[in-house]
Amino acid sequence: MRFYKAEYIWIDGSSPTSKLRSKTKIIPENQDPPEWGFDGSSTMQAVGSNSDCVLKPVFNVMDPIRGKPNRLVLCQVYLPDGSPHSTNTRILCEETANKFAGYETIFGIEQEYTFFSNSRPLGWPSNGFPAPQGGYYCGVGSDEVFGRSIVEEHLDNCLKSGLMISGINAEVMPAQWEFQVGPLSALEVSDQLWIARWLLYRTSEPYNVSATLFPKPVNGDWNGAGAHTNFSTRAMREEYQPCVDAAEALSKTHSLHIKNYGFGIEERLTGSHETCSYKEYRYGVSDRGASVRIPWQVARDGKGYIEDRRPNANMDPYIVTRLILDTVCGAL
Repeated sequence: MRFYKAEYIWIDGSSPTSKLRSKTKIIPENQDPPEWGFDGSSTMQAVGSNSDCVLKPVFNVMDPIRGKPNRLVLCQVYLPDGSPHSTNTRILCEETANKFAGYETIFGIEQEYTFFSNSRPLGWPSNGFPAPQGGYYCGVGSDEVFGRSIVEEHLDNCLKSGLMISGINAEVMPAQWEFQVGPLSALEVSDQLWIARWLLYRTSEPYNVSATLFPKPVNGDWNGAGAHTNFSTRAMREEYQPCVDAAEALSKTHSLHIKNYGFGIEERLTGSHETCSYKEYRYGVSDRGASVRIPWQVARDGKGYIEDRRPNANMDPYIVTRLILDTVCGAL
């Protein structure tokens, strides 16, 4: 009998920001990944006296690191009685996505992250700081960008696995990068972003480099790290006014979104470094200092999408997409 390795991946109960966990199960090649269990007391999801939690597979792709026929298996966490665990944010996202399925919504998420080597951003001098921001964004050359070999390998791994990765680029702060996932539905973009994050961490391991999603990795005059979330409904892709209506709708629940868009958001959304202060809400055409940007080509074409620039790099995509669906589709 032949077997394959299935890497079970799940979201733990760490606070204030959840982490990814994974472990390997050997499965006969003619079987789909079954439900499995784990010690929830070691992942902040149970107590030692009642520690069992259940992994229910919801999405799987080819494992590009181990190669075929091995799989990466994204799971939801349940309790032994069959109820979803309180950390299972996918359940509510799925319910909301089904509720607004008729709107034919599409998302694209821009995941920023920062490479660290030990306690310093990758490539930064051991003492002091690199040259001020200016030449690093989409830069080229060993004096401008750091970690490109990892970025390229991560991109290849995502593509081999079949994830909908639509691009990569070096970001404004040195050692900071971005990849984009989408366009996809709320559940699809969220599932794929979590797998892409796992692949980022796993790809970086052999280089002894860590990738952090912390929203303000370096204090001072340096850009933070976000997860700008692009969104449209069918109506927005046909006419301009629904794009404006969506931006207006998001103003009504600004505080709710800020509260749920990732830990440490106040450190990033200061009103500087291409952000609008978390204390206010505004939108505008081609305005990267706004809470929500309407791209210039959307205004030109009279249809398209909007970009919510508020989510942190460490946000939970199940929560962010659910809130956008609730706020925008619930108001239209």
